[in-house]
Amino acid sequence: MEIIHSELFSQFPQIIFGMSTRKGGISPGALGLNLSFNVGDDKVNVIENRHRYFGALHIGLDELAFPMQCHSSEVQSISTWGGYENCDALVTSEFGVFIAVSVADCVPIFLFDPITRTVAGVHAGWRGTSSRILKNAIALMKSKHAVDPTNIRAFIGPAASKCCYEVDDEVATLFAPEFALKNGTGKWYVDLKSSNLQQLLLEGVSSTNIEVHAGCTIHEAKMYHSHRRDGKASGRMMGVIGIVR
Repeated sequence: MEIIHSELFSQFPQIIFGMSTRKGGISPGALGLNLSFNVGDDKVNVIENRHRYFGALHIGLDELAFPMQCHSSEVQSISTWGGYENCDALVTSEFGVFIAVSVADCVPIFLFDPITRTVAGVHAGWRGTSSRILKNAIALMKSKHAVDPTNIRAFIGPAASKCCYEVDDEVATLFAPEFALKNGTGKWYVDLKSSNLQQLLLEGVSSTNIEVHAGCTIHEAKMYHSHRRDGKASGRMMGVIGIVR
């Protein structure tokens, strides 16, 4: 099993953070370490994969909180475990509540304020990115948890990068010109990571407090699950963050 860790977050022993890859697990073939029940994988495989992955991070399966992810810009502040409908991001300051975000091309983004001990997990596809889900997440951190954005540390995880994330004309118009790039054949490609990075900066997060992972889920087939590349044959990865005593 290969788990991605954050150099930035590793400075803070009060949180646990990790990001899975497709490597490891017991699911057949390319599914590998699939962590989703919604891709046709055997439930027994998924449960065992979750035990292995979250167990390696010393997180119990009963300590997880999931945004159910409907490609929205909705964010919820939570105080306990479970699944939360109609949102794509969760915020908490509770000990032992670990926010897990599922991805296979969309951008997983994790936030941590060491002063108020508040964390957030954000799922940002093109819809969430273009509708400013990060702005909403930070606004909720400020209003519900008294977070000062200048204290936030942020990790932008592996996702479909500008080299591979093709979109149509309509989607391209939702992004500023610096994030919507047309190649020599007239195809549009969107830079979701940089768009979300700009949102963090505009909300007051310092560039020195932001870590952007270089991984491209579409391009790096041996390392990452990708729905755009593999379609229904794709598994799902999960990033997770939470506060420990």
